[in-house]
Amino acid sequence: MNTVEIIGYFAMTFLAISFLCKNMKTLRLLNTIGCLAFVVYGYMLEAYPVMVVNALIVIINFYNLYQLLQEKETA
Repeated sequence: MNTVEIIGYFAMTFLAISFLCKNMKTLRLLNTIGCLAFVVYGYMLEAYPVMVVNALIVIINFYNLYQLLQEKETA
């Protein structure tokens, strides 16, 4: 198993585990870790569509995490 495959499996694991979470903050955090790993994976394979879509999901996750933290502060 090479480094690229290890990063791919790492990303896949975090992404899959994130969908098992009931807590949205935990889900977004684990999903972000998985997506960041997929960005690296896509870059290493020169699979730019994989890299771009996961980078966009990271941005969406950061936005949603920010919204969740704002809701918690105002509650």
